[in-house]
Amino acid sequence: MRESQIEKYLCEQVKLRGGEVRKIKWIGRRGAPDRLVLLPSSEPWFIELKAPGKKLAAHQKREHKTLDKLGAFVKVIDSIEGVNWFLCGR
Repeated sequence: MRESQIEKYLCEQVKLRGGEVRKIKWIGRRGAPDRLVLLPSSEPWFIELKAPGKKLAAHQKREHKTLDKLGAFVKVIDSIEGVNWFLCGR
């Protein structure tokens, strides 16, 4: 399965729940998550999508850790099951 298929599924499922997914461009911030998920009655989440089995690069790990320390919610998703868990269990 490709990352784009997981992204499409995430977008569809978020919309079904009344939410929005935004693609983010981070000028000068290599490694930052590339999606913002907004759901009704929930905090905003930064989402990093990966193809199944692909790992975060070191610069992505550092950036996610920085965001986490600042209180942001960051999640890496690499499967359809991961999307379902995120939307149902966060």
